[in-house]
Amino acid sequence: MKGKARVTLYTKPGCHLCEEAKQQMHAAACAELYELEEVNIETDPEIFERYKHSIPVIAINGSETFKYRITPADFRKAVQDAR
Repeated sequence: MKGKARVTLYTKPGCHLCEEAKQQMHAAACAELYELEEVNIETDPEIFERYKHSIPVIAINGSETFKYRITPADFRKAVQDAR
């Protein structure tokens, strides 16, 4: 079995699309396949400038894979492929 994928969710407080993305990630039922890091873009000026009009952004193993919306099936496949 390969190691876990690294999933980074770029988000900020009060972001309804980010909450939807987290729900879809949970619905994918593959949490055992990845480690999640949530990054609040408001805590770093450089990250904020990069993502202020783009969140949520989901990066898998450092590669920006999803922006705005995801489906559970697409997320699960991306995580499996990244492993």
